[in-house]
Amino acid sequence: MMKPGLRRDAIVVLLMLGIFTALPFVFTEPALRDFLVYVMAYGLLAMSLNLLVGLTGLVSFGHAAFFASGAYMFGLLMQSGRFSIPLAMLVTVLGTAVLSLAIGAICVRLKELYFSFITLAFQMFIHSIILTWVSLTGGDQGLRGGIPRPPFLGIDLEDSTTLYLFCVVVFIVCVAVMRQIWQSPFGYTLRLIRDNPNRAVFLGVNVVRMKLGIFVLAGAMASVGGVLLALFVSGAYPDFAFWTTSGEAIFMIMLGGSQLFFGPIIGTVLLRLLEHFATIYTAHNGLVLGIVILVIVLGLRQGVGDYVADWLRRRKEEKLESSGKPDAAPTETITERKVP
Repeated sequence: MMKPGLRRDAIVVLLMLGIFTALPFVFTEPALRDFLVYVMAYGLLAMSLNLLVGLTGLVSFGHAAFFASGAYMFGLLMQSGRFSIPLAMLVTVLGTAVLSLAIGAICVRLKELYFSFITLAFQMFIHSIILTWVSLTGGDQGLRGGIPRPPFLGIDLEDSTTLYLFCVVVFIVCVAVMRQIWQSPFGYTLRLIRDNPNRAVFLGVNVVRMKLGIFVLAGAMASVGGVLLALFVSGAYPDFAFWTTSGEAIFMIMLGGSQLFFGPIIGTVLLRLLEHFATIYTAHNGLVLGIVILVIVLGLRQGVGDYVADWLRRRKEEKLESSGKPDAAPTETITERKVP
């Protein structure tokens, strides 16, 4: 029999698949479909970064390097004409995993502040390579000539609806994988490292190896977001590897919440909506975004998703107390509890 937690996750995944699939057919404006693809691509970037930030307590300022690696590596493989789309995606994920292994082997041995800045340094190094290796990357113009989308297994991604549905399926699969990481013994060991690294060492946990493992997994997941965006825009651009892209991912986590699994997706939707309406109604969109983020961070002192989850938990506990059932089993908060 399927475990309750696994059954709940399966239901959530099926609901997400149904909602993402149905929305463009209910609301037929192409702008909505474009918006959802951007949410999926950048959502994978933010959710993969939260495997480091929320789960492990490692704040990376250079996570977009792997997002850009996915876009450029996939684009170059497809332009070579020797790879199908699934094979190019597989090689891209594996290649980015190797890149993140090389970078992470240096970064995860450092203390938190130094970890953050060395990841930024590596990102800017990769960004400079993209700008200067013009013959390979196209420099500041990005990959020229577009990214081919040859049919595979009867699937033609030149059709916009098919491309969207393909992005939905890939996104849902990646979310399901990250959810299993989040709920696995590996994930709870990472929480222990986050909350009490000395106790983790005392219990025999190889902290460096565990951090390196999640660093590689997070980089691989971020590369899938880069692949989806490259497929959608039919190109790859230096902005994908610029420090502001990592900053946006951190803003998404701050807006949505770092302790709720779906918090980064909530933050991605909020940030993209804020950018959209701020650009339409004001010429000072950066100022507006900054004010809104400050209000949320200083007012709620946590992301919107974390705040709502904690509020619902408190309401449930109050109802249990008012119903005169003090012996009722305590409810688990949706947000993550600290490991003692």
